[in-house]
Amino acid sequence: MIVQEGMSIQKKLEILSDAAKYDVACTSSGVDRGGNKSGMGNSLACGICHTFSADGRCISLLKILFTNECIFDCKYCINRSSNDVVRASFTPKEVCELTMEFYRRNYIEGLFLSSGIMISPNHTMELIYITLRMLREVYNFNGYIHCKAIPGADQALIEAIGWYADRMSVNLELPTAESLKELAPHKKRKHILKPMRQIQLRRESNMEYLGINNKYILKEDNSYVSQANLALDYIQNDNDIGEVMTERGLTSFNQQSRPKGSKYVPAGQSTQMIIGATKETDYHIMSVSEVLYSKFDLKRVFYSAFVNVNHDNDLPSTINGAPLLREHRLYQADWLLRFYGFKIKELLDEENPNFNVLMDPKCNWALRHLDLFPVEINKADYYTLLRVPGIGVHSARRIIAARKSAILDFKDLKAMRIVLKRAVYFITCKGKMMYPIKIDEDFITRELLASNEKLPHGVEKDITFKQLSLFDGGLM
Repeated sequence: MIVQEGMSIQKKLEILSDAAKYDVACTSSGVDRGGNKSGMGNSLACGICHTFSADGRCISLLKILFTNECIFDCKYCINRSSNDVVRASFTPKEVCELTMEFYRRNYIEGLFLSSGIMISPNHTMELIYITLRMLREVYNFNGYIHCKAIPGADQALIEAIGWYADRMSVNLELPTAESLKELAPHKKRKHILKPMRQIQLRRESNMEYLGINNKYILKEDNSYVSQANLALDYIQNDNDIGEVMTERGLTSFNQQSRPKGSKYVPAGQSTQMIIGATKETDYHIMSVSEVLYSKFDLKRVFYSAFVNVNHDNDLPSTINGAPLLREHRLYQADWLLRFYGFKIKELLDEENPNFNVLMDPKCNWALRHLDLFPVEINKADYYTLLRVPGIGVHSARRIIAARKSAILDFKDLKAMRIVLKRAVYFITCKGKMMYPIKIDEDFITRELLASNEKLPHGVEKDITFKQLSLFDGGLM
């Protein structure tokens, strides 16, 4: 470990912003807090890190680690304790001043704050809590804040930070407990899932308190309990939050003392998985994501293509580059799960556990279910339209709205910017296809590959698709 004394803020910023680049779980949605007269900034439809927000703006945030010191020795992490890298740490005041100065210069619209683990999870989370509280209450910053929760920290600290952050995230790191044990033995799966559940339940109880949500669940004795009470029972199961926070000198929060209308982690929570460091299949990875979305109410699961920055012998080589195409396919499938009504078992199974290199998951699914096509544009329901390659969420909505006043033809679809070079094989207008097309998997696959402007890296341009036959000479 290399430690430098008297390091300037500029040098710290260079080190800790560079160290944060491997954390991809930073985006925002669902925040609608406007500006006010007492503070600076707002979080209206705010997006993160050179991405596009809901209103079309390209915006960014200050993305840093609080410290790159770490007591853990995860084999895949550049900041692991056994690495001889220059270590640096901000103070709460330095993070606040950097955020405000960057915001005043219109460089950013928010802060993404993650951290290594310095001394202990509780010590690090206390420093982060002090930072966020100072930023909100002393510097009156009203912009977007995304904060990482550190597994193993006290529930009281998770509870406290959630009232100052717009989004929180707990990195799952690796898809399974076995792979975590192999590459990050200091981390436990239960310590990661516990704060996820706490954040989920507290968000639901807060929404119910504000009248946004009113969920009740069925208990084993066939009685119903409100989600709010369940959340409080869960959070106070191990420690009484009020007592713990008082001992630590932190402000205790409860329904009566909070400001009226305050929200707990209003933009929800997300997580990140490293892809390619271990042997899990796409089917296994997406099954984990599906559970996280359905059971933990996550907003996003991020997939980070593994890069062997430590050149550890226990890790796969990435000399030929990170598995970016695999990462891309996982994001495409993730989109299908969240917005298109797909289930992972429709896309993959034990016999076909990985996504097609040549074809995006939606096209690949359609080719394996040609018995469902073609669909009639003027009659198909919304969810059927979503399953047509080349038709997205916005396109399907436009089609539904337009056909209320007219019978649509292919010219109308082109005007709506439907991707006809893909959709044309799967749809009809007025009972007819755009031109005579053979509904055959081999034929449509070759046509789709031929129409692609750019094939994946490493795939030959003259490649053709052919269905194998039992009568081919090579199989005899």
